[in-house]
Amino acid sequence: MPEPKIIVLDHPDALFVRAAEEITHIAGDSICTHGEFTFCLTGGSTPASTYDLLATRFRYNTDWSGVQFFWGDERCVPPEDPASNFAMAKRTMLDKLDPQPDQIHRMRGEDPPEVGARRYEAELRKVLGLEAAALPSFNLVLLGLGENAHIASLFPHHPALHEEKRLTIAVEVDAPQRHRISLTAPVLNNAGNVVFLVSGEGKAQAVKQVLEGPRDPDQFPAQLIQPSNGEVTWLLDKAAARLLS
Repeated sequence: MPEPKIIVLDHPDALFVRAAEEITHIAGDSICTHGEFTFCLTGGSTPASTYDLLATRFRYNTDWSGVQFFWGDERCVPPEDPASNFAMAKRTMLDKLDPQPDQIHRMRGEDPPEVGARRYEAELRKVLGLEAAALPSFNLVLLGLGENAHIASLFPHHPALHEEKRLTIAVEVDAPQRHRISLTAPVLNNAGNVVFLVSGEGKAQAVKQVLEGPRDPDQFPAQLIQPSNGEVTWLLDKAAARLLS
């Protein structure tokens, strides 16, 4: 299992540009090799600037007609709600790129959580042509990091951390928008590339705990990300990396 690659940028703007560069590089390789790029998006505020860069400054670096967009998690709110991860990606990137509807595979946050989770699992199996026990293998999973070291909507000490059979699961967490849908750890770990995008002093302690602390994935869920056949890259600004030795 390869060690994660850790890249520290001087400031957030440089971080967002480097993230766009990494994404377009992986996209180009994937489209050249496989004819498409399966891109699993993350939510929150940090990736918004990178999404905007992908749709503007980096727009012509990628054949966007070959990209399939998926999501790692979603808050159980309507798709137009400001808290929706889909709404953020739509506003910052998708509306500018204008992909075909069949390229966009959003989690239905407006459905009852368990219904939404089951529907997304069915969507993944249909779109990716998965057999009954097969896992998706996204070309790239983009992840943020919570101040409590959570990833997607997999929070510390939550039973969902130990889910091994489902692709997508409904969770209730101690955070705004308590009801959510999330991909499970086996799915995240089956990606060809996982890129963490982390910015700000508020994330520094979590970064330190995940990368240099004792191994305790129940306490620090991001430690679950150890793909056996994929590469992991941590993109950090100096503020987020300030506690690393």
